[in-house]
Amino acid sequence: MLKRCFVLALLLSAAVVAQDSPASKSASPNFDGKSWWDYVKVLAADDMEGRETGSEGLRKAEAYIVEQITNAGLEPAGVNGFYQPVKLVSRQIDESASSLALVRNGKEEPLVLGQDAMFSTRVDLAPEVDAPLVFAGYGLRVPEKDYDDFAGLDLKGKVAVIISGSPSDMPAPLASHYQSLSERALALRAAGAVGIISIPNPAAMDIPWSRMALARTRPSMALAEPKLNETQGVGLLVIFNPANADKLFEGSPYKFQQLAELAKERKTLPRFGLNASIKARAKVIRKDVESDNIVAKLPGTDPKLKDEYVVLSAHIDHLGVGEPINGDRIYNGAMDNGSGSALILDLATSMQRWQVKTKRSLLFLWVTAEEKGLLGSRYFAANPTVPKGSIVADINTDMFLPIYPLKVLTVYGLDESTLGGMVSEVAKQKGVAVQPDPEPLRNSFIRSDQYSFIRQGIPAVAMQVGYKTGTPEAVTHKHWLTERYHAPSDDTNQPMDLGAAGKFEDIVQSLAATVADTSQRPQWEDSSFFRRFVVVPNVGR
Repeated sequence: MLKRCFVLALLLSAAVVAQDSPASKSASPNFDGKSWWDYVKVLAADDMEGRETGSEGLRKAEAYIVEQITNAGLEPAGVNGFYQPVKLVSRQIDESASSLALVRNGKEEPLVLGQDAMFSTRVDLAPEVDAPLVFAGYGLRVPEKDYDDFAGLDLKGKVAVIISGSPSDMPAPLASHYQSLSERALALRAAGAVGIISIPNPAAMDIPWSRMALARTRPSMALAEPKLNETQGVGLLVIFNPANADKLFEGSPYKFQQLAELAKERKTLPRFGLNASIKARAKVIRKDVESDNIVAKLPGTDPKLKDEYVVLSAHIDHLGVGEPINGDRIYNGAMDNGSGSALILDLATSMQRWQVKTKRSLLFLWVTAEEKGLLGSRYFAANPTVPKGSIVADINTDMFLPIYPLKVLTVYGLDESTLGGMVSEVAKQKGVAVQPDPEPLRNSFIRSDQYSFIRQGIPAVAMQVGYKTGTPEAVTHKHWLTERYHAPSDDTNQPMDLGAAGKFEDIVQSLAATVADTSQRPQWEDSSFFRRFVVVPNVGR
């Protein structure tokens, strides 16, 4: 009897140990923000030199990630081990041989580059453009809302002047989609326009013009693959300083301030010809660049569902070394997006270490060239390293900003797919409310890598530590954008709420597990415009 009780006690003791052991399937990581912050400090250190696309600093950061996931035992899922090469073309304006001028009544009025306006090499600039100007409101063509800023305008051979934004009766995700450069280029080509002058909406500028102008000679990039060139035919893209935009409207029925007030309230804008032409001369320095995406896999356990994938993505690149601000030239990118890259890394290593099991496989993806126009994710989504139809969802993390307590979660794409309901349920269990984009004018929905997956028909969301408008958190968030966004001060010497980071990471991990374990794939809502991009599921190549 004593022997039997002793054996039973041993078995019970072993069972308790198994339940508490990291090897137990029921065990899960305890995220407190500390390991995440340790990863951020490595990725955003000065010796990574700001992780510019194609740079030695970015290669060093990616090598560190590969070392960590290799040591953790994740499986490579790239083309060359964990790596997926991405070929790019770099384009950099040579301002010493470039110029802009307005031409009015036959007289040239030179524009000061950096003060009045700047070239954008997001398009392949033509060497010369001489064309009349037409104000085309928001510059949107949205068939779903029977809305067309180009209707009735003669734009053939002309340059469209637009203000960023959209009318208030247009859903934010839909408006954001049609404000993407690829959609604008499509609409402009159809209208016969040869270029765009875009005036940032003063009510929605993340950073002041002075900082924007500092970065104006940084190289832009494009995917080298010709079929992925979405701006072909647009020979001019100029960003105009809102403070000096009245120069464009001289002699017109409106001053810029009147139009800006309408745009701030998302009201309908008038459209009319302008009393000027643009004379642009651009010299562009081009060179080939190669960078990499990093792809790792945590295999699923279900005999059938393991061949389907939930992607967790974040961009690893930032802005590199640039013009100094307060004597600092390294744009470390701690929050943008060392934060997201570190979170995905911490999730990958923690879930593997704790043997967290999911029915579907998880794909951890660190993409390059997000700052150049979502290029790394666009390349991966078009050329995935797993069968395209096997990807069921993307959960993207970009600059989630745990700079105050996490009470509300902002979810981009909340109402577009059944992922929204899953996020809401997971957040509710953690005592966190959810909300859609509180500032649709900022177009956040299309400004990070989830958009590349959405355009391939794959349901996707991105999330941030949220705030309610009019609260102290909203003020803190705005101050961060003004002072640190795309500035050297986005480094590891800034206040951070590790508790908020840990809670956010817990939500992302729980959401990934929920999506991976739910038998039905996430679906687009019937009301979602993005249903049109759906691909037929197919696990074959």
